[in-house]
Amino acid sequence: MNRRKKILIAALVLAANGAMAQTVEDGLKDLYYQKYISANQDFQKVIAAKPTEDRAYYYQGLALLGLKDIDGAAAAFQKGLTAVPNSPLLTAGLGRIDLLNGNAAAAKQKFEAADAATFGRNSDVARAIADANSEVKGGDRGYAASIMEKYMNNEGRKKKEIVTPTATDYIELGDAYRMLGGENGGKALTAYDKALELDPKNAEAITKEGDLNYNAKLLEQAVSDWTRATTTDPQYGPAFYELFQFYVTPKKNQLSWENAAKYLQSYIAVADPADKQETQYNQAAISFYRKNYDDAISQAKTGLATANDSYKGKFSRLIGDSYLQKGDSITAKQVMDDYVKSVGDSKLEPNDYKLLSAIYGKVRVSDTTQAKVIDSLASFYEEKYALSDTSKDVDRYRSVAEAFKNLHDYKKSAEWYGKLATDFTDEQNTGKITDFFWKGTMEMYSNQYVAADSTFSQFIQKYPQQEILGTYWRGRANMAQDPEAKEGKAVPIFAHWVEIGGEAKSKPRDLMYPYQYLMIYYYNKGDKENLKVYEDKVLALDPNNATVKQIQDNVAASEKAKSAPAKPAAKPHK
Repeated sequence: MNRRKKILIAALVLAANGAMAQTVEDGLKDLYYQKYISANQDFQKVIAAKPTEDRAYYYQGLALLGLKDIDGAAAAFQKGLTAVPNSPLLTAGLGRIDLLNGNAAAAKQKFEAADAATFGRNSDVARAIADANSEVKGGDRGYAASIMEKYMNNEGRKKKEIVTPTATDYIELGDAYRMLGGENGGKALTAYDKALELDPKNAEAITKEGDLNYNAKLLEQAVSDWTRATTTDPQYGPAFYELFQFYVTPKKNQLSWENAAKYLQSYIAVADPADKQETQYNQAAISFYRKNYDDAISQAKTGLATANDSYKGKFSRLIGDSYLQKGDSITAKQVMDDYVKSVGDSKLEPNDYKLLSAIYGKVRVSDTTQAKVIDSLASFYEEKYALSDTSKDVDRYRSVAEAFKNLHDYKKSAEWYGKLATDFTDEQNTGKITDFFWKGTMEMYSNQYVAADSTFSQFIQKYPQQEILGTYWRGRANMAQDPEAKEGKAVPIFAHWVEIGGEAKSKPRDLMYPYQYLMIYYYNKGDKENLKVYEDKVLALDPNNATVKQIQDNVAASEKAKSAPAKPAAKPHK
């Protein structure tokens, strides 16, 4: 054998040994750091070396789900079941796919079969079932918690059946409690703390304590936890990403483009080097957050040229939003219109709808017909965004209500302010009193005066300390139903408003509405005494009031006509 052949064979042996040396644990480490492309590659190598390793197929599927490749994950689970028939772990994996596809009944059947096959004593299977039900929309959060509790509770088990929970198991249990919410928050924190007792360097547990505190609106504590996670393990990218997400969220005491850019840069430094597209996108996003929109557009266009389906939308949104922020809504519209045409309406995401609504809301054209079409599309996309997520979130609902208000779609705005007033408890929505008031105001703006009267009546009942404000607007709503002030719909309401001290608590510009209405009403009724009272009140606010002058001229003309001597009857012609 010549030397060249020896070198070639040696290289092949080394390559084979490299594949064999790759373990499931290597892939799990990359999964822990959310390096999904690298993790997928790790598990591929494990499968190539050992085609019957069901854990490799399952966790490869999770890596693909991290890359938003549901079909790829399903294929991995199915391929694994071909190699390892009846694997409980892969059965649970397919149950997760059923949940993602909206088939909760089929998912539950698979989860129960996987649990029964392992007698509830397999850590990977228990976590697979719990994680799917905790993380996937439509999952049974209570079932997730019970699965982990059953696995970790050794009561009544024989010695050989005893399991020793790991930090990862406690984190999964904490996730189940956290997703259950409410009073389960304390249980979640206890579980994460237990994980940290077993593994003090576990940055995932610390990060999730931050998530728990964020959900409890303990913002400073959440930021502290995420920061602690980054110092505990400086390579743990998900903690940097949580900090980035915190500062990029447009909420009070959160939004900071400067901090968002800083933490995104830190995330890039430790993110998956194999994920070139994510790095390219994040670099463009940093330019966007630093308000260097031209650079963001340039980088995003470069990325878009080779983007896969997942990143095509991200790059397109970044380009469109950059043009919008520059004030070029026409180009922004063209970018997003082209994107919609290329993928079709069915592939649009909530963020697409939100951006499209914002863009169409800024587009201005001179043609009246075209302007109406653009305004209707702005409202259409805002409503698509509003209905794209059925989870109840106060800030999301309010952003939708305000967006419709800014689009001058007052009827829709009233509807969403109404949801804020009815769909949440006072504890969940601490700003409900303001939302209730805006509901009535938007009904006034959209000429729904009967509805507005009802809303302000309810407003007074719920917030009696706001009786003056609510009564005033009830009067305005009834006044609008009686524009000629002939029926007197608003008279008793404004009379009550005066009785409870409304005049003293109102601004001059607000006083003019009831004063003029009452003045015209008493003029129509021929009540000179009350007419004079409200004429004087109006003139005190506006000495040159045109309506007062017109009434006074009409009254003077009427009086003159009454006092004029009657003309003699004409004599008949002879």
